[in-house]
Amino acid sequence: MSRGEDRDDEAPTAVAAWESLFRAQVAVLRRLGRDPIWGEVSFREYDVLYTLRIRPGCCARLRELAASSLLTQPSLSRMVERLEERSLVERRPVPDDARGTLVVLTDAGMRLVTTVGRRHAEAIDAYVGEALEPSERAALRTLTEKLRAAQGQIPDLARG
Repeated sequence: MSRGEDRDDEAPTAVAAWESLFRAQVAVLRRLGRDPIWGEVSFREYDVLYTLRIRPGCCARLRELAASSLLTQPSLSRMVERLEERSLVERRPVPDDARGTLVVLTDAGMRLVTTVGRRHAEAIDAYVGEALEPSERAALRTLTEKLRAAQGQIPDLARG
């Protein structure tokens, strides 16, 4: 029996579990995208600013931002340029690496991500918090963190 097959009628396949998780995420993301919470920043721009906010020193190399984003590196580079033009981020050289560049959250970027973040958290609390009991939210977090953490130990499929 392969990993994707049902072991019994009660146990969903990995594919069914993934599809359910993915579709739930899409449904919530679509609602968030329609919400008037973003102000002067798009959902994707907020994601980049938030990622910088939670990093040590509120900065990251472009490739580090790309690793946590759904954007391609060229799209992310253009977004960083636009955010820099709006003084929400700035680029700085990496100490001890003449070729490296850090993207750094500015004070204006910090104020914006904090303001939008409060509204974003309220929306998440409504859409997720009202749908799940506290124990279910805890279980969801445990499962999604386990799934994400395991990816480094699972080999890529060899395609011939």
